[in-house]
Amino acid sequence: MIFTKDEYLSRLSKVKKIMDQKNMDVVILTDPSNMNYLTGYDGWSFYVPQGIIVALDLSEPIWFGRRQDSKGAKVTTYLQDKNIIYYPEDFIQAPPRHPYDFVSSFIHENNWANKNIGVEMDAYYYTAENHYRLTSTCPNVNFSDATLLVNWIRLIKSENEINYMREGAKLVEAGMMTAYENIKPGVKQSYVAGKIQNSLIGGNEEINIGGEYAGLTTILASGVSASASHLTPKDNLFNNNEGTIIELAGVKHRYHCPLSRTVYCGKPDTKISDTMKITNEGVEQAISTIKPGKTAHDVAVAFWSVLEKNGIEKDSRLGYAIGVGYPPDWGEHTMSIRKNDMTILQPNVTFHMIAGMWMDTWGLEVSESINVTENGCELLCNLSRNLHIVN
Repeated sequence: MIFTKDEYLSRLSKVKKIMDQKNMDVVILTDPSNMNYLTGYDGWSFYVPQGIIVALDLSEPIWFGRRQDSKGAKVTTYLQDKNIIYYPEDFIQAPPRHPYDFVSSFIHENNWANKNIGVEMDAYYYTAENHYRLTSTCPNVNFSDATLLVNWIRLIKSENEINYMREGAKLVEAGMMTAYENIKPGVKQSYVAGKIQNSLIGGNEEINIGGEYAGLTTILASGVSASASHLTPKDNLFNNNEGTIIELAGVKHRYHCPLSRTVYCGKPDTKISDTMKITNEGVEQAISTIKPGKTAHDVAVAFWSVLEKNGIEKDSRLGYAIGVGYPPDWGEHTMSIRKNDMTILQPNVTFHMIAGMWMDTWGLEVSESINVTENGCELLCNLSRNLHIVN
């Protein structure tokens, strides 16, 4: 376990309080981040049905999954063995049998077949088939949507969580410096991506910590490809007079610290230099706005006021809450830094402020991972936001 049992139980207590308010007797959670948050479970097993069951009448969650993954639950969680249950191997990808037939039987065995049960309807790993199996075999259950119930509780971090994100910051700084050192005209993107990954996982000589895989893969694109978001490294060569956008995350115990920067080979033209300067001014204005009591809307308005003054448009949001994460994402799916999101900032709310400026044939990115403090905010990373020039 990476946290004390008391910290896990404190989180569980908060979940049960919200369940009670929403008249949910039981919730079935399939988001791997929420499974980790409440039990510590950590395994690359989310490609098969798995989850945890939280019931108001049980003192601990129930982990359920594939039999061969149940030992991982014993290794990584605080749960008693009796609260780690598994379906047989012949339920794996063997229609007409399905793992949620096992979950349905468990519901009946525990006399929950007439209860109110919440499920994460919009979680990546809760499929239409999962839901069909439950509703067709538990017709008297009142199913309701528990999507984001746990995610909103995760919004405010403990000091232990913040410390893991600070370790992630050291790793992502090492990864970005590796990018700076290796991006040159004539070098393959794939070669640099490999070097970056080595730094993100293995660290470097200056930091004595190792990292883990990220919820989102390395984003790296050059030239016209930098005008699009979320493109990944290829065998393409870096060229003179092209910019490269890079988005990475350092990860420690599944806690993410993302960072984006832009590299330019050669001498950037005026429009790129000016846009970088304006974007940084907007980011700085937004950062200066952050403090408890302000809203996500306030931060967004501060940023867009600079862009609007300079005649620059940006349609996408400026950021989102971060913390524990699993593929295919590292965001928490709760607060967004955009206009009309009235989420109030509080100490130890953490988010990724990313100014992605994707233009017609070029693009640039700059971002900061931010922790709201008692009097303002903490930038988890310490790396210049200026365009990094490779001559």
